[in-house]
Amino acid sequence: MNLGTQTYSLLRPLAVFFACLAAIMLLGTSGWAQVGRPAAPGTSSGAPEQVQILHADTLDVSQAPGSATRRLVGNVRLRHKGALMFCDLAIQNSSANVVEAYGNVRILQGDTITVKGDTMYYYGNTRSSTLLSRVSLRDTKMTLTTSRLDYDMANGIAHYPNKGRIVDKDNVLTSEEGYYDTRIKQFTFIRNVKLVNPKTTLTADSLLYNSGTKLATFQGPTKIVNKDGTLIAREGTYNTVTRISNFRKRATAYTEKYTLTGDTLDFDNQTELGIARGNVVLVGKENNTIITGDQGRYNGKAGISRVTGNAVVRSVVNKDTLYMRADTLFSYDTPSGSKEKKPRKLVGQKNVLVYKSDLQSRCDSLVYAVSDSTIYFYKKPIVWSDSYQMEADSLTAKLKNNRINTLLLRGRSFVISQDSLQYFNQIKGRSITASFKNVRDTIRPKPVATARVRPKAGQKAPPKVVTQPRPATAVAAPLAIEDKTILNRVVVEGNGQSIYYVVDDKNVFTGMNRVDCSKMTIDFKKGRVGTIRFYGSPDGALTPPKLLTEDKKKLDNFRWRIDEKPTKEQVLGGQKTTGNKATEPIASQGTSATNPSATSATGKVQPLPKGISTPVDKSGIKFDANFKPLPTKAGQKK
Repeated sequence: MNLGTQTYSLLRPLAVFFACLAAIMLLGTSGWAQVGRPAAPGTSSGAPEQVQILHADTLDVSQAPGSATRRLVGNVRLRHKGALMFCDLAIQNSSANVVEAYGNVRILQGDTITVKGDTMYYYGNTRSSTLLSRVSLRDTKMTLTTSRLDYDMANGIAHYPNKGRIVDKDNVLTSEEGYYDTRIKQFTFIRNVKLVNPKTTLTADSLLYNSGTKLATFQGPTKIVNKDGTLIAREGTYNTVTRISNFRKRATAYTEKYTLTGDTLDFDNQTELGIARGNVVLVGKENNTIITGDQGRYNGKAGISRVTGNAVVRSVVNKDTLYMRADTLFSYDTPSGSKEKKPRKLVGQKNVLVYKSDLQSRCDSLVYAVSDSTIYFYKKPIVWSDSYQMEADSLTAKLKNNRINTLLLRGRSFVISQDSLQYFNQIKGRSITASFKNVRDTIRPKPVATARVRPKAGQKAPPKVVTQPRPATAVAAPLAIEDKTILNRVVVEGNGQSIYYVVDDKNVFTGMNRVDCSKMTIDFKKGRVGTIRFYGSPDGALTPPKLLTEDKKKLDNFRWRIDEKPTKEQVLGGQKTTGNKATEPIASQGTSATNPSATSATGKVQPLPKGISTPVDKSGIKFDANFKPLPTKAGQKK
């Protein structure tokens, strides 16, 4: 049965009265309950509250079996559960409690939320709506724009399945999809998330952002870029106002001068203060320096970095790396923003170990001035270089082209070297200056050839192939060139004492020479003593091998601490050395590493200094200044 369609103008009050009366007669009392005023407080009809019509310029009503449809045109105003809705055209299905709205659609919820769009579908029973085309949601903190918005007004949740853009006072955020909880002012961004403000750009796979607290919480790969550097992390929080980051999974902070990485990382971009914990890696970009440890602290404005807990520094220069371990490592650099560039320093405190190809050391504290390539060793320092062990109250090593060039020993200085006969050459004094030089050795591996061994009579086994040295005519293997740092000169000043073991031209041990003087200079040639000069009333004597006793072999406070010499593995891995156990001399056959002489630079034999008598061994054979046997007279026994 077709009830027909009736049209009314709300601009004419009398016509409206009769139109409403006719509508009541057509729809019955149930129809009025659906679109009329809400039930009085304290009453319950059991049916969902219907959307109320507050105003429309015109109203068309269509009645069909089981449903009634109203078409509202012009300045339409609706209300439902305290929310006001506005549009140019609305179609209401009162039976389903559904409203379709078109043109300048607007929803006002309370005093804080305004939603706009070109089209809206509103479902009164669930209080949910879908807005399409040029959609915006605005509250007191931000504005969201997108092409589609699903808004659950009952729970205050807005969802945009298409790309959305959020703008607040400080930030602009975009993502492919997102949710907004209007009650707690929190966004959930999904896919291709980007947060931009005048100081920071943040990109992430997913992000939670509270427009009230300005706190961004992320899970998954995240990148934060600002003028001070870049942060890369997987899980944590970032305050867009204070610019403080707290990362709870492995993260890295990149600055102009440093890179700081840790299992957890807290970083304040305003103060440039970073604190990392767990597997910390601090990289200095200017000087190719890497510091690792358990905890790290970086202060950019002060230009200071500190690493503790298994702290190790690697300083790479010219492919030769200096490794250093300490309980605490500091790095001092030019503070950020400073116009005056300060020299960079590395400082180690407590239980310092150093390993370098031409230098190894242990001490209590150390300062490495990177700018002038100088290392200062303090508090019971000891340094090893090649076959030399050096101790003093303080040590200073000057590097040239990243190789040790000069070593200064100050206060109770003691130098020991062990030759191939396992004897210890020793030098003591108030201060010692040791100069080194870099040489290149050409190493040719020994050529080898294969030879077949025939089986013995009765043996059926196939001949074995063994490796034997080739004759001199065989083709040699390619040459290998090795850079070495060798001792060039030693100058002893103040209370000088020396013990060195003498060999002749045939490398036969001939005795031990001890000299005491105020100053001495020792020049080395090809790793052996070339020329020795003594000053200030020297006193010395040569002890032949037959008269040499153990108590004469060592100067006072002698300690051979080769077992404490750190290796690269010990510096990197923290393995313990064997302690202060001294190694005693062991007599063995071999070629001496030293060949003391008293020849001048011209090669002429110099007379013995005053106070040193011509040495004579038990057999009565005399030695010259070179400690070589003098020619025997006729009839004298050799």
